[in-house]
Amino acid sequence: MSKLENALAACAENVESELDRLLPKSDSPEARVIDAMRYATLGGGKRIRPFLLTQSASLFGVSESRAYRAAAALEMVHCYSLVHDDLPAMDDDDMRRGRPTVHKEFDEATAILAGDALLTKAFELLADPATNGSPDVRANLCLALAKASGDHGMVGGQMLDLVAEQTKLDIPEITRLQRMKTGALIAVACDMGAIMGKASEHARQALQHYAHDIGLAFQIADDLLDVEGSAEEVGKRTGKDEAAGKATFVSLLGVERAREQAHMLSEQAATHLEMFDEKGEHLKELANYIVTRRK
Repeated sequence: MSKLENALAACAENVESELDRLLPKSDSPEARVIDAMRYATLGGGKRIRPFLLTQSASLFGVSESRAYRAAAALEMVHCYSLVHDDLPAMDDDDMRRGRPTVHKEFDEATAILAGDALLTKAFELLADPATNGSPDVRANLCLALAKASGDHGMVGGQMLDLVAEQTKLDIPEITRLQRMKTGALIAVACDMGAIMGKASEHARQALQHYAHDIGLAFQIADDLLDVEGSAEEVGKRTGKDEAAGKATFVSLLGVERAREQAHMLSEQAATHLEMFDEKGEHLKELANYIVTRRK
């Protein structure tokens, strides 16, 4: 494996351990929802967002133990969004990460509650002094994640995605949708690392520009996988957007132009990291990995 692949694997293993520790099994009456929370978060996923957060935090000397607590909180929000996104009222998916979705493994009511609990657990973690000794840093982490997750971020983007099933969107509208639905959590991953490291405004903006570009590149790559990938490769049903009649980067640009755009964004993203020299190498490599991955 390459150095990046080793680093991604190590991050995924550490996040898995942290989530396992933070969501212990229980024999209490509410154990079923805890089991569903564990099912939703453990045993799979690329862990791209935690990797972005921990790598960004490392640029500023943040301790790994604290960075991984924040990364676990971010991953809980991401996983909650997937649980709700898969529900019959939303995308109605039966498979996620190569296994039954939470509402299929448990039931719809439990899936809703598990998602709710993961969202609130994330802010419990960020507000805990164990994540950072500074009250200002903890408050800013909560504020950043709340903005990225809410009506002008991920949730708002999901609403636009539902609207897209009934309305033909153009490229600027799809770009805005994806910046909110997918890009917001990718961007906040880098920003949370900078917040924890009390980074300068210049450094924080460099990471924001980087995250903005890879967020769009990530979504274009997802659109390409939905068209070209198989369910076995991707771990979930493919061809959904075309079946739903949704406009995507691929449907509007075509496969080759969309691929070219993703690679352009990847290359552009790397240029924003020049100020970090070799410390930003894994983040630069990730920009390329995002557009060449097959799952």
